[in-house]
Amino acid sequence: MYCFYKLLFITVSLSFSTLTHAEVYKWVDQSGRMHFSDQAPLNITSENIEITELVTYTSAKVVENDVDINETLSEDKTKPKKSRRKKVVMYSAAWCGVCTKAKKYFKKNKIPFKEYDIDKSKKAKSDFKKLKARGIPVILVGKKRLNGFNVKKFESIYRS
Repeated sequence: MYCFYKLLFITVSLSFSTLTHAEVYKWVDQSGRMHFSDQAPLNITSENIEITELVTYTSAKVVENDVDINETLSEDKTKPKKSRRKKVVMYSAAWCGVCTKAKKYFKKNKIPFKEYDIDKSKKAKSDFKKLKARGIPVILVGKKRLNGFNVKKFESIYRS
């Protein structure tokens, strides 16, 4: 009887472990829309993607950044320092609702920003990993970094 329960336990454990491993495929249709599925599409080239624990930040947190983004981006050094605008860089993804909210805010308030989609650009994904970020959006302003988006927190680092 003990062998039966042991065998049953092993069988159930193995069946659950196979359920946790799934492949995800990404492809773009004729109209340019990106799709994700657990099954490869027929007659369309797809990419098998690795799933990471990437999340959308649901609350915003300001942290100090190692590098001043204003120094790394090219800017006109001949202008007086006060007339130069702060550079805003955002790492995002098309599926991220918080990223969309941040972009709408930037556009509405005429805040110039550079967006890097970590799903569409290998360089953006590489830079995002160097930041050791765990979610999106990541917004860089000077030496400050905002994980997530909140108007008051963004303005506190942008206006300072």
